[in-house]
Amino acid sequence: MKILVLTLGVLLLPFGAAAAEADASRFQLEKSGDHFVRLDRQTGAMSICLDKDGALVCRMAADERAAYEDELDRLSERVTKLEQGGPIQRALPSDAEIDRSISIMEKMMKSFMGMVKEFQAEENANPLPQKT
Repeated sequence: MKILVLTLGVLLLPFGAAAAEADASRFQLEKSGDHFVRLDRQTGAMSICLDKDGALVCRMAADERAAYEDELDRLSERVTKLEQGGPIQRALPSDAEIDRSISIMEKMMKSFMGMVKEFQAEENANPLPQKT
């Protein structure tokens, strides 16, 4: 079992390294005065980063922040409308639809019970030998 786990680990190791390399090349940092600009190469999003106590702290750029707040406002309005709408009224099925559904279920049950009777008849005709 240990050999299997070690073999799988050795085989999957290159895939993990490739994923880490892809993440490492996703972002690009450029120094701009006293701060850095971080570019996400996949989405094109830009963030402004500052070096605080040896840690790089990034915040959204102004246009990203505006888009983020617009999306929050849009979602808040949608939630408010949904909450004010009350419970959704669902139409009940008509009598014809109910009768049709019951008819389908009856046919299914009759067919099933017919199969059960056939199996019982076969069992009675060919009983198993007693092993006691």
